[in-house]
Amino acid sequence: MKNFRIIKKLINPKPVFLAFLLITCAFSAYGQSGHETFYRQSLGIQNTGMYVLGSWAVLNIAAGGYGWSQHSGKRMYFDQMNLFWNVVNISIAGFALYNNYNTDISLLSNHDMIAGHLRTENILLISTGFNVAYIGTGLLMRYLSDRSSKHSDLINGYGSSIILQGAFLFVFDLALYGFLRSHKLEFLENLNLAFSYELVGVRFILNL
Repeated sequence: MKNFRIIKKLINPKPVFLAFLLITCAFSAYGQSGHETFYRQSLGIQNTGMYVLGSWAVLNIAAGGYGWSQHSGKRMYFDQMNLFWNVVNISIAGFALYNNYNTDISLLSNHDMIAGHLRTENILLISTGFNVAYIGTGLLMRYLSDRSSKHSDLINGYGSSIILQGAFLFVFDLALYGFLRSHKLEFLENLNLAFSYELVGVRFILNL
């Protein structure tokens, strides 16, 4: 009986339970607030990217409309396609900004926030592949334009525009993907550090 009391004193379940309770509450609280901060910043990065895309679109629409009315031949078709292409760009930017600003982060789970961020990264990578295809298509159009006597200027001008727009989007998508990926890696590193800190706290309590 005496030996049992000594063992019970050495292995007291109260500090163990307290440590478990503290780490569960602390890490859960940090996890939720940490994920919300992460996703809020992620949306901020995406919004900045959409403002850049929207600004590029407005510039091209204005320049394209002016060039369409002032030039002829290949240059006119170049400006025409720039205008057409960036009507789509500004629509994409506007739609993304509307969705991001109307997202209620408090209603999302941690999994939803991570999934949303990763989905954007994947879309950017897929878009990068399309951009390479756009550039290739534009180069092919310029190559084939000399073989068409009737539509040579149209094919050449459109091809040049597609090369320009594809090249811009290639750089834009890769840059935005890089910022989002860096933000994700920083978040994961901080999450691991926070978890390690809580484990150190548990060890300290158990040692007491």
